[in-house]
Amino acid sequence: SINGKCFEWLLVSRRSCFRAGVRYYVRGIDSEGHAANFVETEQVVHYRGSKASFVQTRGSIPFFWSQRPNLKYKPKPQISKSVNHMDGFQRHFDSQIISYGKQMIVNLVNQKGSEKPLEQTFAKMVNSMANGMVRYIAFDFHKECSHMRWDRLQILMDQLAEQQDE
Repeated sequence: SINGKCFEWLLVSRRSCFRAGVRYYVRGIDSEGHAANFVETEQVVHYRGSKASFVQTRGSIPFFWSQRPNLKYKPKPQISKSVNHMDGFQRHFDSQIISYGKQMIVNLVNQKGSEKPLEQTFAKMVNSMANGMVRYIAFDFHKECSHMRWDRLQILMDQLAEQQDE
């Protein structure tokens, strides 16, 4: 109940059985376009006989890369140079569009340091795919929200507002 208005709120997460694994050991996609550690989370709100649903997915950046554990706290990501990334990438988003419709990609990785090549490659691949059903936004979460400045998330929310309403 919020402000005296009662409603039901359900939150359901479904983890994919494809490419499941622990962090750093399973990254990227396979040749079928299955992203590592993919999770679909659905929020359902039921209020006065009406229902609304919002689905959000998350998974590893969908191209071929790895991040092998070593003695460092955060091992450097390695993007594969010997494969055609676009085939699996295209399969991934074709599947996403069939299942969920229009896609709003929110990339929260660092836009500097060792994660910078991941962000740059992801943005480049989305642009080269040139699919009007897929939109990409990069938001450097660590930079924007450092020192517990959670209010800075409003910047991202403002960027997403129109698509979220849609």
